[in-house]
Amino acid sequence: MRFKIHSTLLSILFATTIAGVLSITAAAIFSFSLLSKVVERMVSLSVGIMLSTSLLHALPEAFESGADARTLFACLLGGLLAFFLLEKFAILRHSHHHEGDGHEHEHGHDAHEAGKAGWMILVGDGLHNFTDGILIAAAFLANPKLGLVTGLAIIAHEIPQEIGDFIVLLNAGFSRMRAYMYNLICSMMGVVGGVIGYYTLESASGMIPYVLVFASSGFIYIAVSDLMPQMQRRATLKETIPQIILVSLGVVLVLFVTRHH
Repeated sequence: MRFKIHSTLLSILFATTIAGVLSITAAAIFSFSLLSKVVERMVSLSVGIMLSTSLLHALPEAFESGADARTLFACLLGGLLAFFLLEKFAILRHSHHHEGDGHEHEHGHDAHEAGKAGWMILVGDGLHNFTDGILIAAAFLANPKLGLVTGLAIIAHEIPQEIGDFIVLLNAGFSRMRAYMYNLICSMMGVVGGVIGYYTLESASGMIPYVLVFASSGFIYIAVSDLMPQMQRRATLKETIPQIILVSLGVVLVLFVTRHH
């Protein structure tokens, strides 16, 4: 019996690690090879992916779990305010760092200031990966074959979201290697979720709706407060049409993947 439990934990560790590494690497290959040269335009794709992942997949899953709706809405509100404060703190740190340095920072793209969206997306992504780890653990404890299928399904639905994350990180001034390494570190939160799910499945499962809502609040906040204002600065019809097409493409991509998930 002890060996069986031990082998199940090893399976969970293996599945969560592979799911994180494969989804991050696949998204990185696609993002760096096809999207990096047009990253500003592809911000629109990221907006579609992030909003649809949150509003059409993660939040419905949380509210269908049976958790108290008022508590979930309170968690959503708390998450939005928390990410607002996180962004405010990043801006204050940036302003203090450059205070009195004799340089003008009003012109052009400031990678340090834009980087605040990158850090926020990493927080939200880490929380989302944590819930995926709990789901994988629950599936393996129910049935090893179910655990394997769940791991594959999570890889499939993570790739579009990770592509959106890479777009945000590149747009925020992160280098390719830095974006890849930080995303890879965040993916290890899936391993943490898997271990916690293995040892405390009942209480950990009860956490999933609230963690999903909090992670979704980060994606929504970043899309609405940081990325969409960037899109609004390109107000010509020539720029607006591709934006609409790419946002719609992001939504369709998430709908397609989550339907099969």
